[in-house]
Amino acid sequence: MPQASPRGTYLQVSEALRQRIETGEIAEALPSQAALMRAYDVSRSTIERALAALKAEGVVESVQGAGWFVAGTGDRRPLVERMTDLLRGGEVKVGDRFPTEKELCERFGASRTAVRSAIAQIEGRGLIGKGAGRGREVLTLPTGREKRTV
Repeated sequence: MPQASPRGTYLQVSEALRQRIETGEIAEALPSQAALMRAYDVSRSTIERALAALKAEGVVESVQGAGWFVAGTGDRRPLVERMTDLLRGGEVKVGDRFPTEKELCERFGASRTAVRSAIAQIEGRGLIGKGAGRGREVLTLPTGREKRTV
């Protein structure tokens, strides 16, 4: 993205990204910083400044370890919190079967590895445990006071 003044380059990038968001070309997740660097032929610091400008305006938000997203789209809380909400939401009660890994992967659009990690954290809190057969069952419901693991 050629520009006479390097100070203004990040503003051009942020404006280009804003237009892509407004037209719906970018609906939820933004491309990686590396992809943006290639697309706009700029440095990482220029991309970081452009994203920071959009964040300050409330157009985008960052999620540690996940990337940049259009503000207000989707639920980006940690998977363990979203899975624990199954227990809070009244869908299940003590003694009920907890959803299988496959069911959780489909429901949350997460990898089996991520689901297994979240299950391990929920089991560590004593909320679910091994049930009859190969499944898991609800041992207790969250009270809101249990330690959160991120």
